[in-house]
Amino acid sequence: MANGYPWQQGLWQQLARRPQHAHAYLLHGPSGTGKRDFASALADFLLCQKPLGDQPCGVCRGCLLLAAGTHPDRFELKPAEDRASVGVDQVRELVHFVGQTAQLAGRKLVLIAQPPVEEMTLQAANALLKSLEEPAGATIMLLLSDQPSRVLPTVRSRCVQQAMPLPTAQQAADYLQAVLPELAAEQRGELLQLAAGSPLRAQQLAAQGVLEQRALVVEGVKKLLKQQAQPTQLAEGWKDVPLLLLFDWFSQWAQLLLRYHLTGDADALGSADMHKVLQYLADKSSTPAVLHMQDWLLEQRQKLLGKAPLNRVLLLEALLLQWARLPGSG
Repeated sequence: MANGYPWQQGLWQQLARRPQHAHAYLLHGPSGTGKRDFASALADFLLCQKPLGDQPCGVCRGCLLLAAGTHPDRFELKPAEDRASVGVDQVRELVHFVGQTAQLAGRKLVLIAQPPVEEMTLQAANALLKSLEEPAGATIMLLLSDQPSRVLPTVRSRCVQQAMPLPTAQQAADYLQAVLPELAAEQRGELLQLAAGSPLRAQQLAAQGVLEQRALVVEGVKKLLKQQAQPTQLAEGWKDVPLLLLFDWFSQWAQLLLRYHLTGDADALGSADMHKVLQYLADKSSTPAVLHMQDWLLEQRQKLLGKAPLNRVLLLEALLLQWARLPGSG
């Protein structure tokens, strides 16, 4: 794959050299590891009329139409402009596309990548099943998933499931050094840790100013536990920090507390910026209290993923009040 990611080269060669393809692939793996770029490149390669080995030729009619963004046999399923997830109406457009004859007398490609397929509404996923089971003509469908366990079993069973390769720690570090040379190695390492080792996600976090946001939140948590700041004050001060990101961090911290309660391993308390805080909380809190906190965090996080209309300030106040009570539960 030209200009692809090093960790994907083996899978690219495997799929690009395959003489026959399944009618549907479910490409799955963590967010931020390059699945979408891989799938988009594979779609373009499969629509090339005169591929050169495992690369598209770049000069055939199909490649020229792809470069112009006007290939009639390539369809990307996307939500309506005012929606976060794909609905039935968009799937009906896909069904119509699949039912047509390829205009260039070759393959037709369907890409379901952004948002990932698990974000599709239940009605839309069910409407997709017929096309997945019996696509018309030489149609290949590429579905992407960050969390395949959330994909309907009826959708998963109709696809060849392909786990996407993940970068090694060195590959991730090398990639981030190449795209963010202005950052110190320590900062790049912190970004990778926050991104769970996903280099593209780490790059995105850097662009969003997450290192600064993280420092603000960590400092706020310390002040909360020292009774130097009130929940309302912190909730309002964190207005620019994405709510889902906050719940990801607090869920991770609660998980680390539980792990410490089970193992007593202080070295496994996560990144350095919160290590002493978590050590203090772990020693002062009870396992039932942390379990209750974790259940609540996961419940609220699920509501956030479901786009529930939550009051941001009240939600954060509730979170911080519970967090502040942890030291007295031990």
